Amino acid sequence: MNSKILNLKSQIPKIFLLFFVWRIVGFLIMYLAPKFIPYLGFFPYREQLVTLHKPIFLTPLANFDGINYLVIATQQYHQYIQAFFPLYPTLIKLFLSIFNDGLVAGLVISNISFFIGLYIFNKYLRLTLTNFNHLQPILTILFILSFPTSFFFGAVYTEGLFFLLLISTLYFLKKERYFLVGFFAILASLTRFVGVFLIIPILLHLIQKSKVKSQKYKSKLLSFLYLILLMSPFFGLSIYCYYLWKTTGDPLFFLNVQPIFGANRSTHLILLPQVIWRYLKIFFTADWNFQYFTSVIEFLFFAFVFTVLIFDLFKHLKFTLPAGRQGKNFKFKILNFTRLGLSLFSLANIVLPTLTGTLSSIPRYSLFSISMFIFLSEIKNNLLKTAIIIIFLILHVVLFGFFRQGYFVS
Repeated sequence: MNSKILNLKSQIPKIFLLFFVWRIVGFLIMYLAPKFIPYLGFFPYREQLVTLHKPIFLTPLANFDGINYLVIATQQYHQYIQAFFPLYPTLIKLFLSIFNDGLVAGLVISNISFFIGLYIFNKYLRLTLTNFNHLQPILTILFILSFPTSFFFGAVYTEGLFFLLLISTLYFLKKERYFLVGFFAILASLTRFVGVFLIIPILLHLIQKSKVKSQKYKSKLLSFLYLILLMSPFFGLSIYCYYLWKTTGDPLFFLNVQPIFGANRSTHLILLPQVIWRYLKIFFTADWNFQYFTSVIEFLFFAFVFTVLIFDLFKHLKFTLPAGRQGKNFKFKILNFTRLGLSLFSLANIVLPTLTGTLSSIPRYSLFSISMFIFLSEIKNNLLKTAIIIIFLILHVVLFGFFRQGYFVS
């Protein structure tokens, strides 16, 4: 036990060093970007960034969605910004009493949350990974930090906070600390809608825990405590829906406001093949401008992440077909319930946004397809892993530079 504690403590300086380098590189990109990229800054409330009177290397971290969280924190919800979930701006409002500044409060919340999340993620990986070696958790974290859109973790966005809540839910689920699982799952779904899909790893954990036949399993699952645990990801969403019902008369206003808000999303279900076909038409008919470049990036990110997640999914399933049955009695076996739950959550995270008819923001949403990063760290070929990290870093510099200058990249 003592050796495990010492080994875990030895990882903290490594995690801090990676985080510190990641932040320094980020500030360097923000300093150099104006020298190479002209400013665009076409997004709502951008004029309010000027009124913040903060250093130029800080204010762009609230570009696009970020300024909306500051508006909610200081002015409450108003017309058409209910698409943004309440926990993050509520925390910013609470921290205003300490920092007297929404931008600083948001950055502190995001960065501290993300760093703590990385520490817990390291612990989670050590509980979860098979064929474990002590470098793999650090390598997985390196893939996350180098990912092209990881700069959102340190911006005035929900990414840093949600990462902490997501990883905390998964970690305490593995430790079977169910009160904390429910607590963090509720907070996660108060932060982002995708938090409700934490029901997937929770359900698979309960199935694995039962280790009995279905009839007996059902009676155990429907026991009060397990039912509360299973439904906990929906409680946070229910709280926000109730608030919307009382204030707007529409409990699903966060969804129905999307087309009005201007997110190029539909409230009608659009299947993935239709979305892909739309993007293919864009590639052959649209003008070659920055929006065209953004569409290409969105499509390539989705294709890469989705492909990796499909490979990861099949790693945790074993399919069997008895000889001579010709397709009858086809069976599969779950090899790793924990990893399968995470893989299915990661797939839901990346596929759900496409049902609104667009791949917009997919590069940012991909940050929570955690299985992808674990899968990449498990690649045996070191040259391939190095190449992927280099490509990630190049794209990180490019996308962060454009984001800093007010171009929508995700």
